[in-house]
Amino acid sequence: MRSISVSGLPGKPRRLDLLVILAWMMPVQVVMAQATVDEAVSAPAAAVAPSPVLEFGRCVEEALNQNPELGISRAQIEQAEAAVRQAQGNKLPRLNLSLTAVHTNDALSAFGLKLGQRQATFDDFGAGDFLNALNTGANPLSIAPDKLNEPDAVTNFNPRIELQVPVYNGGLVQSYVDTARAYVKAAQSGDQMARQQLIKHVLMAYQGVHTARSYIKVAQEAELAAEEYVRITEKLHKQGMAVKSDILSAQVNLEDVRVKLLEARNAEAAALDQLRLLMGRSLDLPIQIGAPVMPTLLAGTDAELRQMARDRHAGLNALRHQADAAGAQVLGARAGKRPQFNVMLRQDWNSDTLGLDASAYTVAGVLSWTPFDGGTTDAAVDRAEASRSELLAKLRQAEEGVGYQVTEARRKALEAEAKIHARRVAENQATEAQRLVKKRYENGVGTLIELLAAQAQLDKARADRVAAEYELAIQRTELKRVAGVLSSEEI
Repeated sequence: MRSISVSGLPGKPRRLDLLVILAWMMPVQVVMAQATVDEAVSAPAAAVAPSPVLEFGRCVEEALNQNPELGISRAQIEQAEAAVRQAQGNKLPRLNLSLTAVHTNDALSAFGLKLGQRQATFDDFGAGDFLNALNTGANPLSIAPDKLNEPDAVTNFNPRIELQVPVYNGGLVQSYVDTARAYVKAAQSGDQMARQQLIKHVLMAYQGVHTARSYIKVAQEAELAAEEYVRITEKLHKQGMAVKSDILSAQVNLEDVRVKLLEARNAEAAALDQLRLLMGRSLDLPIQIGAPVMPTLLAGTDAELRQMARDRHAGLNALRHQADAAGAQVLGARAGKRPQFNVMLRQDWNSDTLGLDASAYTVAGVLSWTPFDGGTTDAAVDRAEASRSELLAKLRQAEEGVGYQVTEARRKALEAEAKIHARRVAENQATEAQRLVKKRYENGVGTLIELLAAQAQLDKARADRVAAEYELAIQRTELKRVAGVLSSEEI
């Protein structure tokens, strides 16, 4: 997806602001003051009612119920289901009721209407003119019957009940039903794919909040260290063991750290806003989230996971159902070469007043077949078969692509696990190195540059560990998504 398209989420979900992560990887001291920011952005506790804590499962549930993109998916499923009912309706008899009112002096129509009303007389055929010609000695065969050629206007009311019964249509109607059913399944698979993509986006935002808070904690620890470095440097300067420029450098470092802390706090606010958008909540409403989540690694070898994805990946299943629909359309196109037979039952009434007089019924059977249509049907069949071949080719290509995604996601998940171990070791080593350099500086042996470099290395190690934990959660989630098994319960 649609991105989902899974494609259409408000404020496209993305990873935690990489500027924060990259900032911690720079060889610069990172820290910032918290009190000033808290005073600026925090409301009095008594004025704001505490909001309920939302665990990850609740966040996913709200997102699945409120997200606009899933509303689109549900509407598409309803359209496809309605198309099935519409196609199935073509198999059933069709009953038509009609009432036709006519007032005409057209010679042919007027005579036919009188005949339908059972009111025709010999005089309507010109019998009176014929007898007058005999009495006058004129040739009666040369007399034009006035009442037949110039009739008075006739009024006719024709209530009608007509039943049309489809008997055999060469499989055309069944192809419509099969096509519609396949599109229902494709829409359902598309909805499942959109749901899995949304679950991943919710996890990215949810864990993004916790990741940003971890960066804030790292920054706060660095802030304390930076303030202490300013204090130590001022003390050493008074003792004549440090120059004025060292004090200025320590103060510049402290301001840099405060800027980075502000960036981390902004990243937390952005992740919370993203979570609100995914859940369909107002950006003005407070939100509290529960404990962080860490998905488990999906068990299985690369081959087993690729097979799982081929069987369960919602996007692949949607393509398969679309190919099934194309196959049904091929059968529908071929139905044009076969004969069709339908039955019609009709009951009529004709009268010069509104009523049920002059009853008449009709029973008809219609057999039709078009043995030659200039190649139109053959072209339609070829077009349908080509469309199905295209979809099958796309399906094979997608299966290969999903197989690669599964292998790549598993590889990255295992890599993220190894990174976490390495980052934790590096953090412990950087902590010890910073402690030793700090002692040297306090004793007047080391330089401020060495101290700031050691602190920067420690801050980077801590930030790298936080980033590795976030990456591990995302990669494990992505593996389950591409394998087609992602759900809030799986996480």
